[in-house]
Amino acid sequence: MTLSSPGMTSADLLRLKHFIIENLNRALESENPPYANREAFVQKNMADIFSRLPSNIPDSIRQQINQEVRNEVLGYGPIQPLLDDKDVDEVMVNGPKKVYVERKGKLVKSGVTFEDNDQVLRIIDRIILPLGRRVDADSPTVDARLPDGSRVNAVVPPVAIDGASITIRKFRKDKLSMQQLVEFGSISASMSEFLRACVISRLNIIISGGTGSGKTTLLNVLSSLIPETERIITIEDAAELQLQQEHVVRLETKAADIEGKGQVTIRDLVRNSLRMRPDRIVVGECRGGETLDMLQAMNTGHDGSLTTLHANTPRDALSRTETMVLMAGMDLPIKVIRQQVSSAIDLIVQQTRLKDGSRKVIAITEVAGMEGDTIVLTDIFRFEQTGLTPDGKIIGQLKPTGIRPLFTPRLEAAGFKLPPEVFGANMSDMLRRR
Repeated sequence: MTLSSPGMTSADLLRLKHFIIENLNRALESENPPYANREAFVQKNMADIFSRLPSNIPDSIRQQINQEVRNEVLGYGPIQPLLDDKDVDEVMVNGPKKVYVERKGKLVKSGVTFEDNDQVLRIIDRIILPLGRRVDADSPTVDARLPDGSRVNAVVPPVAIDGASITIRKFRKDKLSMQQLVEFGSISASMSEFLRACVISRLNIIISGGTGSGKTTLLNVLSSLIPETERIITIEDAAELQLQQEHVVRLETKAADIEGKGQVTIRDLVRNSLRMRPDRIVVGECRGGETLDMLQAMNTGHDGSLTTLHANTPRDALSRTETMVLMAGMDLPIKVIRQQVSSAIDLIVQQTRLKDGSRKVIAITEVAGMEGDTIVLTDIFRFEQTGLTPDGKIIGQLKPTGIRPLFTPRLEAAGFKLPPEVFGANMSDMLRRR
């Protein structure tokens, strides 16, 4: 904090700030007001403290101290203004003096700093203690979420060499719709119509993409298309999905306690969900052996399941799926795994964050069965880049490939007779051919 005031140095003002914080924390501990009343309680006590401060402290300095103290006592310290900023999608603390943010897909260094590593650790504790999690030298990594649903990962020394690290993926309060994705240019109107038909027709869909590409956002949008009449079980590491349907059961993993007991994994929850009479199973992300259980569920009547995984292309998504099935510990031949994959998964939706920061669905690909030992993939839609603008924006088109998927009869049986134009057929050409 760089403050200056007549007769007071920055160190004096820093001590004053710490004095106010300590007094407020003691008062909160002593009085223990209800959570809903904490802000009013802090404001009243701060007003009492400020009334006793020297009159030569300018109003601008008082206001800055007031805001920083509130952030420290009620919020998450120096990064609270970044969390309040609607344009910031992600906050990354790489030690006390290096805080970065993602704005509109671009990483930039913020002007925010922590006083020292201890302050970073205090903020981590404030995030995880209400959740019953812990982080220390013996357990130096933790996943958590803020009350608003934002996803948090924290890493502390000795694993984090340059000081404690925090990564916060902010939670969107305004839930996106398919129409908004079309308006943003993330998908085309034809892709939107096609994906809506696929979800309602109960196809099994994997959303593939890299870190920060928008997989969870797209999963949210697709999940919102599931009919109200169906029972949905969602399974996540940290609950992020915002399903508006009435009949939803949300399950979340649980970390082991201090004795290493009581852990509940994604795989445990996937297995348990099969006993809960689901119409749909939505897994936030497949990362390991639970992939085998998910495939078996898809192959045994639980159609319409949705999940995400980390991969850069639809073909890579299949390779990663095979690898994760092997992580289940079952000694299955690779051909058997591929048969399971090809019969379970109907569609791969490839999401990417492009170099200009924009997020797009760059491919919608059908899993079209097996030829020998190879899974056949057919692109139904594809993004074609055609150039760059002078300011670095990528120019391109989201285009159908002209191929109708083999599962078209399933769409038609569900009441979706998509017109040929959706798949790129030109009606005038078709009439001439006749």
